[in-house]
Amino acid sequence: MKSIYKYSLVALAVVGLTACNKEQEVAAPAAVELTTETQKEAYSIGASIGTYMANHIKEQEDLGFAVDRNLIVTGFSEGLSGELKINQEDMQTILKSLDEKMNEKREAKAAELAAKSLAESAAFLEANKAKDGVVTTESGLQYEVLTEGTGAKPAATDTVKVHYVGTLTNGTEFDSSVARGEPATFPLNRVIPGWTEGVQLMSVGSKFKFVIPSNLAYGDRDTPTIPANSTLVFEVELLEIQNEEAPAADAEAAHKH
Repeated sequence: MKSIYKYSLVALAVVGLTACNKEQEVAAPAAVELTTETQKEAYSIGASIGTYMANHIKEQEDLGFAVDRNLIVTGFSEGLSGELKINQEDMQTILKSLDEKMNEKREAKAAELAAKSLAESAAFLEANKAKDGVVTTESGLQYEVLTEGTGAKPAATDTVKVHYVGTLTNGTEFDSSVARGEPATFPLNRVIPGWTEGVQLMSVGSKFKFVIPSNLAYGDRDTPTIPANSTLVFEVELLEIQNEEAPAADAEAAHKH
C-alpha cells in the first residue's frame, strides 16, 4: 500500500505542475528531443504517469474533492529537495485516509446510479411489454420476432453462430458482432440466462429482438459499459447451430453478453 501512495503523490505533483503552468499562462517548454532510446524511455515514464494521474485527479474532482494544484507543485518540489513539511509516516496516514474517503464516495455514487438504473429498467420493461408483438416469458424475458426462420431450434447444450447488436435501454451500443464484421460462435449454456433462454426460441434464419431484465443479465454487477441493474436490449440473428466445441476466443467473448 505504501508504494501506491508514494507513487500517487509524485504523479499528482507532475500533473499538477503541468496544470498550474497552464493556469498561470507560463510559456510551453521548447520541443524535446525524442531520438534516442534513453530519451524515449524517460519521456514515456513521465507521460504514462501523467496520463494515469490526470484521470485520478479528474475522478477526485468529479467525486467532489477539491484539488489544490499549487500545493501539489509545492509538495513535489519540496519532496525533490528533501525539505518536507509533513513527515513520511504522516503522509501515508493522510493519503490512506484520502483513499478511504474516495472509496466511500465511489460506493455512494455507484449505489445511486444502481438505484436509478433499476427504476429506469422497471419502467422500460413495463412499457415495452405492452407493445404489439412483444411476448413476455415466465422468467420475465421479453422478445419480439423480427424475422421468422425455418431452420431447427437449438438446445441449451448446442453451440450457435449469431450476429447481434447489444444496447442499453437509452440506445447506447455496448457490443456488436455486426460492427466487428464477424459473427460470434459460442456454447449456448455459457452466456447470460436471457441469451440461453431466448436463443432456444429461435429457428435458424430468425432474427429476434430481446429485452433482458437485469436479473437475467448481469444483475447488480457494474462494468465500464453496462451499469448495475441494467436491462439489456439485443437484436440477434441465428445463423447456424454447430454441435462442435466453440473456439476459445468466441466462448470468452460470449461471457461479455
